[in-house]
Amino acid sequence: MYIYKTSGTCSRAIELEIQDGIITHCKFDGGCKGNTQGLAKMVIGQKAEEVAERLQGIPCRGDTSCPDQLSRAIRSYPA
Repeated sequence: MYIYKTSGTCSRAIELEIQDGIITHCKFDGGCKGNTQGLAKMVIGQKAEEVAERLQGIPCRGDTSCPDQLSRAIRSYPA
């Protein structure tokens, strides 16, 4: 399980697992509960790189957001 420490958002961290390029687990620690739970459920089973492309750069407070942080977590996932 990879844990990405978020920055600039209400969420504190993202738990992430990617197997064979597919997101198999995603859970936010903190943040707007309904939004982060919904986002996490929507990305499970999706191609990680496609999700990262779609979510990259979405702003909320300042220049980042929970979706943008998920994009960054995916891109920093250890190979």
